[in-house]
Amino acid sequence: MGILDGKNILITGVITDSSIAFHAARLAQREGAQVVLTGYGRMSLVNRMAQRLPEPCPVIELDVTDDRQLATLSARASEHLDAFDGVLHAIAFAPQSAIGGNFMNTGWDDVATALHVSTYSLKALAAAMLPILRKGSSIVGLDFDARVAWDGYDWMGVAKAGLESCARYLARDLGPHGIRVNLVAAGPLRTTAARSIPGFDESDESWNRRAPLGWDTRDQTATAQACVALLSGWFPATTGEIVHVDGGAHAMGA
Repeated sequence: MGILDGKNILITGVITDSSIAFHAARLAQREGAQVVLTGYGRMSLVNRMAQRLPEPCPVIELDVTDDRQLATLSARASEHLDAFDGVLHAIAFAPQSAIGGNFMNTGWDDVATALHVSTYSLKALAAAMLPILRKGSSIVGLDFDARVAWDGYDWMGVAKAGLESCARYLARDLGPHGIRVNLVAAGPLRTTAARSIPGFDESDESWNRRAPLGWDTRDQTATAQACVALLSGWFPATTGEIVHVDGGAHAMGA
């Protein structure tokens, strides 16, 4: 019996099999969940990834900046599963001008894009799914420790700081509905999105040195396990929390 037996989960952000969301979707199915994926842009790629899961699953197109798609999301998702028990928010994007050491020169339009896609979308996704979320549901988002400024991360770091605050306000407002909202702050992982951040390669060895438990940037397993645990009923009184899955590096001094 898996910890997600009988649960229906919506998972965003699957692009390739290196995506944290792909590993979370695979583990969720192994733990008993029925899964629906969302994708944007490269839908043929997302559909191929859906076929590579232990149980091929439906894929819904979702641009989190498109109000029309958000307005129809619950209806489209319920065509596959009548109600849901969890949502994984694994969506983030910043234009190249907003990362890579260009912080002081980034224009508002690109900053606005980063905040819309990476921060506001958590609230937008939660609101869109609320009509079909059962009491006791869990919303989990993917984070990167926003307490400090990281080289090259720039406006994406600001967006993640906003995501952390957004999650706390969502926890406040969705608590009366019996819905929990938490984030998983993973260490650096070699995903498609991470490779677009200048200087990512330099973080590999340095993070491993700082992490008491060590850290493998090629292994998404621990992060996926944390996501699935929070999506389950094993944390019924935990909300507004950030769970660090980074080998303990966040707790160490520089």
